[in-house]
Parts: sequence; C-alpha cells; structure tokens
Amino acid sequence: MISGYRVAIVALAGAWCSFAEAQCDRWQQRVKYTMEVALNDKDHRFQGSTRLVYTNNSPDTLREVFFHLYFNAFQPGSEMDVRSRTIEDPDDRVGGRIAELEPHQIGLQEVSAFRQDGKAAELRPMGTVLKVILAKPLLPKKSTTFEYTFSGQVPVQIRRSGRDNAEEVAYSMAQWYPKLAEYDARGWHAYPYVGREFYGVWGDFDVTMEMDSAFTIAASGMLQNADEVGHGYPAGKKALKRPIGGKLKWHFVANNVHDFAWAADRDFKHTMDQVPGGPELHFFYKDRPEFEATWNELPGYMVRSFQHMDKNFGKYPWPQYSFVQGGDGGMEYPMLTLITGKRRIGSLVGVSVHESVHSWYYGMLASNEGRFPWMDEGFTEYASSEVMQELFPQPGAPHASAFAGYSALVKSGKHEPPSIHADHFITNKGYGTTAYSFGELFVHQLGAVVGEKELRAGLLRYYDVCKFKHPEPIDFERVLEKRSGLELDWYFDEWVNTTRTLDYGIRAAIGGNGATQIELERIGEQLMPVDVRVERRDGSSVTYHIPLSLERGVKDAGSESFAFTALEPWQWTDPTYAFSVPVEFSAIKSIVLDPLERLADMDRSNNAIDLSDGSSGFARP
Repeated sequence: MISGYRVAIVALAGAWCSFAEAQCDRWQQRVKYTMEVALNDKDHRFQGSTRLVYTNNSPDTLREVFFHLYFNAFQPGSEMDVRSRTIEDPDDRVGGRIAELEPHQIGLQEVSAFRQDGKAAELRPMGTVLKVILAKPLLPKKSTTFEYTFSGQVPVQIRRSGRDNAEEVAYSMAQWYPKLAEYDARGWHAYPYVGREFYGVWGDFDVTMEMDSAFTIAASGMLQNADEVGHGYPAGKKALKRPIGGKLKWHFVANNVHDFAWAADRDFKHTMDQVPGGPELHFFYKDRPEFEATWNELPGYMVRSFQHMDKNFGKYPWPQYSFVQGGDGGMEYPMLTLITGKRRIGSLVGVSVHESVHSWYYGMLASNEGRFPWMDEGFTEYASSEVMQELFPQPGAPHASAFAGYSALVKSGKHEPPSIHADHFITNKGYGTTAYSFGELFVHQLGAVVGEKELRAGLLRYYDVCKFKHPEPIDFERVLEKRSGLELDWYFDEWVNTTRTLDYGIRAAIGGNGATQIELERIGEQLMPVDVRVERRDGSSVTYHIPLSLERGVKDAGSESFAFTALEPWQWTDPTYAFSVPVEFSAIKSIVLDPLERLADMDRSNNAIDLSDGSSGFARP
C-alpha cells in the first residue's frame, strides 16, 4: 500500500536556469544560388543557368556532391512510377498515371556544362539523382563555385509539381531546378524521389524567371522589380515600366531558406493583406466567380493564424508569405504554399493554416523529412489544431482526431515504427498516419508527462534554440528535459523506435479502515505516467498523478491548469501499482484513469469504474 503525498520540485540552480543551448548547434552546410530560367509556355520546356557557391562547413573533405533532379520522376519506369504501381495502397493522385505519360507530357531535368571553379567535373546521372565527381576535393571550412546549365520539360501535373492541373492552373513550379542534396553528420541524403517530402541546404536564392508577360508569377522570396512587373505587386512611388506584350523578367530574392518554388498563370488574381507586426500576405487564385467569395474571406483568417503562431510557437522571420492556387492539394515551400482553391471556407482555411504552419516546422526548423517525417507533419498538425481551435472554437479536445487516426492504424495491422525512413514504409497509410496522426499525438501526449504549460513553453524554447538548424528528435528531447528536469529518453525511445501500444486499466478498488485502496495494472507494453481522478458523491474530486520511475522526478505542480497530488513513482518493471486514498469507499462515486484522455490508451473500457450503485468493492475479472 502506498500513501499519497505532495511532491515539491526544488528549482535547480545553474544548469536549468541558464538553459544551455540544445544540441542543435551542429555545423550546417551553406549554399548561394544565382539562377536564371526561361520557360516557354508553348512547349513547356525551360532553359536555365546557375552559379552556385557551396560552403563546406563539415569536418569532412568532399570529393563528390549530389543533386536532386525531381522532374525525372515523372517518366514511365521511374522509381516513383514503379513504387506507385507496386505499393499495396497507391496514392490515388499518382496510381498508374506516370506509366501512361506520352513523351510531350513527361518531366525532364538535365544538367550540362558543369564546371567547378572553372574546371570541368564528371556527371553521372542516376534517375532523380545526379552524382558529380568534383574536379578538385572540397576541403573542410572552404567554399567552391559550381557553374552549370540545365534544361527540362514541365510534366503534366501529377504530384505537387507540373502544368495544367485539375483546376486549370498553368504551372506549379516546385522541385523544378537541380537542387543540391544535403550533407550533414549522417552523410549525404540523396534520396531518390518516390513521392515523399524533402530536406535541403540552408542558403540564399537569387532567381530570375522569364515568361510571356501575360502570366502572373507568385514565388518564394521578395520581388525585386515590381516597377517593371506590375501584376498586383506594389511598386511604391516608382512608375510602372512593364512592357506590353512580349517577354517579362521577374526577379525574386529569398534569403536563409532551403528551397525555392513558384507558380504562374494568365488568370491569377493577386490580393494582399498585412499581419500587424508580421509579414505581408499575398493571395493568388484564379479570377473566376466560383472562387471569389471564399478567397475574399481567407485573408482575415490567415492574419489571425499568423498572429496566433507568432505568439504561441515563435516569430515568423520573413517579410512575406504567399497562398497560391496550384498543386494537387496542399504543399509547403519557403514563404509560399501551393493549395487547391475549389473548397468551402472551412476547408480552405484548414489547408491554408496547415501549410502556412509548416513555415515553422518545415521552413524554419526543417528536420530531415526523410528520416523524421513525424517531426514536420506531426508538429505542424499539433500547432494547426491549436490554431483551428482558436479560429473555429469547438467543444472537446482539439487533438482527438490524432488519437483516432493512430488507433485505426494500430488496429489495421499496418503500424510500423516511426523511425523507419519515409520512403520505406510498406504502405502509404502507414506512412501518412505515422507522420500526421502519430506525430501530433506524440507532441500532445507529452503534456501528460511534463505538464501542459511546460509543453507549451518547451515548444517555444525548441523553436528559439533550434530554428535554422535541422533539429533531430534528440534536440526536442533535450529541450524538454532541461525545462522540466525530467528524463525523457524512455518516451522518445519507446514511442519512436517501437510499435508497442499503451493500455492501462483499473484492476480493483476496495474500502477499509476509512480509506480506499485502488490498484492499477499495465496491460500493454508501452510505458507512461498516469493520472487518476477520484470523484466523491458530494461532487468534489481530487486528481492523483503517478510518475514513471524512469522520469527520475515528477512534473511541477504549476505545470498544469488543474491541481493534482503526486504519488510515489510507478516502478517501470511492476505490472501493477496500488495506492490508498483517505476517502471512505461508500463516499466515492467514480474512479477514472486518464480523465483528460491525453494518453493513447488503446482500450478505454477499463479506464473507469462507476460506484454509484452502492457496491462494496470492485475487482476486474
């Protein structure tokens, strides 16, 4: 029998107060792109040139580099094509469409005339990857300059990128240029493109696009020649110098980003709004009556969304963000998202919130989406749910859908460890639910461990110390450990690296000597601390928190919005745990395990007992 007692956390001097930097302060490679590209809207081909300065901040000597050639995925027989046709549950947007493309519909991306500091380098094309054998080794802490030309063909829109999509947007130019692969402490990340997401090198982009002047272009970055372009971009006091007819050059600059995307259409309507103290928001959508009402409502919601994110998750650092009709659903890029526009207002706001919130987790934190897709999608889903609750308040828990998705995945038998590389999940369902639903519940569930207030403070701290640094799970873990004073390696190890499931239950409740003894049991393999609420017949209640022994402490009483009594830790090796409450059994109305339903408990049927019938005891068979 274990008696309840209150635990006070003694503030530790020095280490906790100083908040020493998380482990995010590792070296980062750096790029500086200067690109010019001309796109012919008659045959959908483009020609470009690049001057790329690459700084090797690693301790390693590099003798080769790798580029992504994403458009080559849209060719019959490509790895994306084969993967889509052989996976158990193909993405409906892809299916067998790539295999059916005609030569004038496929994607092409080629690099030629590649020189390193003026000397020719050897090129080895490998489908959606290009290996470049350097003319001379790139030493640690040194920079080199690559100059090359590239050409390609924009594919019919199938997945994210392409031309002439279902909503008749002419061009969604994502993954359109030869993109240098990331090199970090784990080496090169030159993943073939099979439809998953991305990982890039931090740097600066100076990009000039040339097209028929009838097209309006939206892009990552800030337009540098608005006085020559017009198309809804404010030119300040300068007079518009845009020529009538012919070609038009658009010059954009995006600094401290890891990708660059753009879109173009003859019928884009371009509007703007301003986030007070934040970025200028741009909206590009087809100038048609069916889009007008919802897209006119969207700016007000997005201003509020950015304000909520700035306050609760960290300050957006760039001066602009664009919402652009295009793509095949919703996809995030630096300073810009491509979203389908034919939606009701709730759906349009929902996709716009999700994709813009990616600016924090894909854009600024930028974890490796191949290795840790749940760190991008899951954190984004968590924050998006909070924003949507702010915009459209609803009763109930804002993260309930994450638990429902995760539970369905577990019961489907398609559950795989979240640590698997994104490309190698056996099913699309397993990948998608793990990245989105599991990722969201992983964050939300931490509130039950460290406390909701501590979790929110930890998310802000995580942003502050890890932005622009490609964090990994260990970095988020250490931020929360330093804030809470708890050990959390067990949580990250078990939930990320295994498919064990959680199931705690109330085993027995027996009265005697003016008190009631409650016995709990751990049925599933997964470990967690637990909360138990005891409600008296007079309507009062008390909540008990049982920490896990592996935490080496207990969350601070001020970390929750409700009062709780902390008990002695549940020794992790023990399948059961018993404690006594100073309440007559006959005075208890109910006992509820996990009363706020913050745990991913796979069987809630054993989480509560109702004693209002006047029974003299309870024991589960």
